[in-house]
Amino acid sequence: MSDLIGAEAPPGLSFAERWGPLAAYLAKRILGGLVVLLAGTLVVFLTMQAAPGDPALAALGENATPDAIAAFRAEYGLDQPVWMQYLGWLGGFVTGDFGQSLAVARGLPVAGLIAQKLPATIFVGTLALVLAVVISLVLGTAAALRRGRATDTIATSIAVFGISMPDFWMSYVLIFGLSLGLGLFPAFGYVPPSESLTGAFHAAFLPALAIAAPMAAVFARTLRAVLIETISRAHVTAATSFGLRRSFIFLHYVLRNSLVPYLTVVGLQIRYILGGVVVVERIFGIPGIGSLMVDGAFARDYAVLQACTVVFLVIVLAVNLAVDCLCAALDPRQTVK
Repeated sequence: MSDLIGAEAPPGLSFAERWGPLAAYLAKRILGGLVVLLAGTLVVFLTMQAAPGDPALAALGENATPDAIAAFRAEYGLDQPVWMQYLGWLGGFVTGDFGQSLAVARGLPVAGLIAQKLPATIFVGTLALVLAVVISLVLGTAAALRRGRATDTIATSIAVFGISMPDFWMSYVLIFGLSLGLGLFPAFGYVPPSESLTGAFHAAFLPALAIAAPMAAVFARTLRAVLIETISRAHVTAATSFGLRRSFIFLHYVLRNSLVPYLTVVGLQIRYILGGVVVVERIFGIPGIGSLMVDGAFARDYAVLQACTVVFLVIVLAVNLAVDCLCAALDPRQTVK
């Protein structure tokens, strides 16, 4: 039974001995996340600076006079050296000031635009993640427990189909099938949960499913492989020989051991869910950050693009930190790595 994880700590340990390694592990993860965030802000800012086009021309139009362009650049600090622009933008980011929109909503604070759009993105993204996890748990478990049988073949085929379908193509398939065809869900629009919780889930289901389907396929294949490998371990064979119930063995000795690699993959795939949000929000007309990024890209509003990209980076780092905490709780051996 040495392979079992999540065992309770030996009795008699002090508070520092019991929780010290976990606190040190989390502190190291948080510090690493801050370093990645700082590097990410630099990469995002330099990428926007290297992008073609002039924000002043995009905001004022091609017929703008040189004096108007110069005044615009001075107003928004675009005439300063790049390093000064970065330090000023980074200082504003730390205090929650992302600057002002250059074109999408000229003159309005970008932080206000993000605060207005973020709830829709979080709602759809969270629903997509929940759907992906639920679908993958069902498919992956069924395939592993019925390995080599018809159930395994069907579940694996569904997973392969999901992986091969990009989220934008899945969006159109769902619209034509479940919306225009059967009329079960709306094809366009968004209902805030504050107005109607039932209406919000009804309107967000198709876009969430379009984002979740490819991710659920990846999660299901990962879970199936991990479950099959765990079932063949010696401690599972020993537990079976002791006459324990199969359901008890699966829940306590198989599934729990398999959750750590499974959750690790879930955390790594979060960035793809956010990438899908950018496309799917535009297709379904959801007023989220993804749509705001597309508007900023077309308008060459670099302030909006930079802020949205950094917000996505913060979300990815936060979710990965939460996954690390959950994995450490499931397997305390993670804290000594």
